[in-house]
Amino acid sequence: MRICHAHLRPDPLYRSTIGFDRLFSLLDQTAGVETTPSYPPYNIERTGENSYRISIAVAGFTDQELSIEAKEQTLTVRGDKRPETAKPEFMYQGIAARAFERRFQLADHVTVQGARLEHGLLHIDLVRVIPEAAKPRIVPIATSAKGIEAKTVDGAEKVAA
Repeated sequence: MRICHAHLRPDPLYRSTIGFDRLFSLLDQTAGVETTPSYPPYNIERTGENSYRISIAVAGFTDQELSIEAKEQTLTVRGDKRPETAKPEFMYQGIAARAFERRFQLADHVTVQGARLEHGLLHIDLVRVIPEAAKPRIVPIATSAKGIEAKTVDGAEKVAA
């Protein structure tokens, strides 16, 4: 069986990971069919060195119908569309207004900074805060002003010049 590179689509693996910076690039050779749900559509953008934004198209949802939950390294966004009391008679209905649940895997130390609903888009701002203990640090190299010290055979210290 011959596999064409046009059918290799690793991008579904990348879509729901934030802060990994393409950690899954080793999986580029994996063949797969996109099975992830496409509703609602969303964007993930890098807004700074350690900041990200997820923008989800949620036209027709109010802030009371949306919920965001961050638990451990999973961010879950839910939309629960309440049924309208008066059912309109549609001649054509192309705007989806159904309930959804979207999950995103977050990298270590990525937290939700805030969220806002604006013009039908839910913007979720994320920030990666690396703890001081995990940051690289410069280690100073000390030098001896006296020179190299060595012990003699009889146990007395001798300074080499």
